[in-house]
Amino acid sequence: MMSLRGLALDWRLLAFGFLMSFSSSFGQTYFISLFSAEFRAAFDLTHGGFGTLYSAATLTSGLLLLWAGGMIDRVDLRIFAAIVLTGIAAASGFASVMTGPVTLVVVLFLLRFFGQGLASHTAVTSVARYADAGVRGRSVSLAALGFPVGEAVWPTVAVALIALIGWRWTYGAAGLLALAVFLPLALLLLATHGRRHTDLMARTLDDGAEGGLRQWTRGEVLRDPTFLWSLTAVLAPSFIVTGILFHQVHLTETKGWDLSVFATGYVGYAVCQIAVALVAGPAIDRIGARRVARVYLAPMVIGLTVLAVSDAVWAGLFFLAMCGATSGASSTLLGTLWAEIYGVRHLGAIRALVTACSVVSSALSPALMGWGLDAGISMEAIALACAVYVVLAIGVLWILFTGRRASAA
Repeated sequence: MMSLRGLALDWRLLAFGFLMSFSSSFGQTYFISLFSAEFRAAFDLTHGGFGTLYSAATLTSGLLLLWAGGMIDRVDLRIFAAIVLTGIAAASGFASVMTGPVTLVVVLFLLRFFGQGLASHTAVTSVARYADAGVRGRSVSLAALGFPVGEAVWPTVAVALIALIGWRWTYGAAGLLALAVFLPLALLLLATHGRRHTDLMARTLDDGAEGGLRQWTRGEVLRDPTFLWSLTAVLAPSFIVTGILFHQVHLTETKGWDLSVFATGYVGYAVCQIAVALVAGPAIDRIGARRVARVYLAPMVIGLTVLAVSDAVWAGLFFLAMCGATSGASSTLLGTLWAEIYGVRHLGAIRALVTACSVVSSALSPALMGWGLDAGISMEAIALACAVYVVLAIGVLWILFTGRRASAA
């Protein structure tokens, strides 16, 4: 069981991280895709057409994150968080009044940029940076619980609200919640942040901080082969899960499943995500993030294979559960892996690079899979191809982080 010893002194930081990860929901694919049928019907779009708009908006968001994400290293966290949450509120409000494909792509960009991009980035980066090294894994895993809680709560709520009050009012309500509740709460939790930041700057003033770990810059990281090779593996979940869940309406239609039943699978997704996150945090603190990285993609391989070979509704629920297991490890792992290898002083810029790459990866899959569906390629074939790629990705991580590489600083 995870111990809270040493974490209670900074419960505000953990609560802030949880709030930011929870608030990212309104810009996440699993939430936006619940509106895909309404968006396509309202603006006369095909699967491929909507996927292309979504990919374009997400790609633009990812590229902008390279600059905006790094600002968290230089801008007061309180100001940064206020901008992000205001952006989520504005994007959700615009979603409720958009009138055509042009405004749709603008709304999608804002939702992806402030929600999936910056809110997630803020949640994980702030906790990974300010938590003590000895409890960093546990701290990130607790803060990242906002992701699975959002996944458990919002799909069922959104489906019900869309049926009850319509998709426009549903997104409008999301914007009001972000502005009237999430923003004031975040600022309250960060009321004492100034002292925390001063302490961090004192600890990392020299490269010898945190046990002699070198504090890498983003430029240095970009020239490191280990980083570049690891990206080919760690970006796989964002590409695969985003693509498949973006087309979840089509998936359920072709499988003969009820969408509302499939949506309940997000509860299993969240339960597995929480369970694995709570195990992964202490494991990372005990044996290191690099060793955990070698195995965290395994559940996704199993889930994709089952989805490819079975039309039973339990296969869809099992797929979501296995994706949740990998996501639970990933949300903690990718918040600590880069800090463990490259230090925390420039963590914002480094994680902004990774987040941008992840967003770009997630931008490609809706369009690519949408075009594939328009061309007659089945979801089963797509799932099987993805499973093969993840097996190769596991091999890459095993080579990178085994033996000397797993223990070298």
